[in-house]
Amino acid sequence: MNSFYLILGSEAALVDRALTKLTAQLKDEKCEITTLFAADLLVGDIADSLAPSLFSERRGLIIRDLQDLPEDSKDEVTRYLDSPDSSTTVVFVHKGGVKGKALLDAIKRVKPEIIACEPIKKEAEKEEFVRSLFLDLQRKATPGAISALVGALGNDLRELQSAIGQIAADAPAGTIDEVMIDKFHQGRVETTGFDVADATLEGNLPAALIALRSALETGTDPVMITSAIASSLRSLAKVSGANRGVKSFELAGQLGMAPWQIDKARRQLNRWTPAQIADAVGAIALADAQVKGAASDPIYALEKALTRIAQKG
Repeated sequence: MNSFYLILGSEAALVDRALTKLTAQLKDEKCEITTLFAADLLVGDIADSLAPSLFSERRGLIIRDLQDLPEDSKDEVTRYLDSPDSSTTVVFVHKGGVKGKALLDAIKRVKPEIIACEPIKKEAEKEEFVRSLFLDLQRKATPGAISALVGALGNDLRELQSAIGQIAADAPAGTIDEVMIDKFHQGRVETTGFDVADATLEGNLPAALIALRSALETGTDPVMITSAIASSLRSLAKVSGANRGVKSFELAGQLGMAPWQIDKARRQLNRWTPAQIADAVGAIALADAQVKGAASDPIYALEKALTRIAQKG
């Protein structure tokens, strides 16, 4: 790997993807990885993290939100740029803009590998983003499927990222086509199953029921709602078993989740116990069977499941 990487831009979904890929590469090289958040740093923190290893181990240092680095700490970076350690890879993450520009220019002078993460606005660029995310997950999608996903969710790349992860995990083996996308996101206009899932897992039953009605009125298939809630519960279960002391970004590759998804699950977990998660999984599995034909009134079945999960039994 290179000695320096610069992830530059404000598109959070692209930043998440770049960090996940770089972290995986660092782990492949058996690096000890440290992640620092610039705004929280005190004088000496960066210098300590970049001090030569006593055991000549390979290391990776990620400094996030570099534009927020306190003035007193900036010379620790510039000094290191003049004499880097060949056994260390440093990843700088900067949102772009004029804040912290002098330090950014100094980093650019050492010719880091720059990963651009500027906001995506063109449809073609969004489609390329979707295609690359599927490939990251070892899945292929047809042009029609990619276009359908962008049309449904293209205004929010993080929601798009989440949907791709769900579809890649749940779709049958083989190429993902437009029929599969329609099955997962049929009639999506303003409200999705994930809006229903978020309100339900956060215990806000009135909001969950309103979101459910809105989703159904805009054409969302009830199966997509049970699928979204089941997916969110799986995320809770995954994150509940992870060490809370480990940064979400460092867990992303291990859990197969984006860092923001891990952060959201951690917030939601504050009101859940393992037994309650297990009970909710059972409730949504029953509702899924009911909306697929085991009940005469699938909407009532959904409302009953939402009530049970939001009130945690």
